[in-house]
Amino acid sequence: MAHTASNLLIHLIFSTKARQPLIRPEIRDDLFAYMGGIVAEIKGVALIVNGTADHVHLLIRIRPAQSVAEVARVVKANSSRWVHGKLRARFAWQTGYSSFSVSQSNLPAVIKYIAGQEEHHRKHTFQEELVAFLKKNRIDYDERYIWE
Repeated sequence: MAHTASNLLIHLIFSTKARQPLIRPEIRDDLFAYMGGIVAEIKGVALIVNGTADHVHLLIRIRPAQSVAEVARVVKANSSRWVHGKLRARFAWQTGYSSFSVSQSNLPAVIKYIAGQEEHHRKHTFQEELVAFLKKNRIDYDERYIWE
């Protein structure tokens, strides 16, 4: 039996550079599956990956030895490289990301929320969504920097 027990659930959100609609329908499902594979490759678990043309949500379980920053860096770098190879087009993620801890008891609600991204964004922009997350989680932010 392992000496360390954990259930580190992280809701990771980031957009394309300048929130451009670069996640095209023809690659969306493959891209999200690939991102889940990257998480698995680094010994995490992607519970759901979904998003829209300009951003992505990942609900992941990570190991205690992993930092959210390193997971985000690896997922963004490798998925960006994959899109470049697939589309032969310019593609980049925003510089930063947002991450939120998720309790096991709230897991079904977060999965449902992420699964419903297309429907959600018929009513709310990504900017409105992210600002609402930041406020709900009492995170101070400066709008000059959160969109980079």
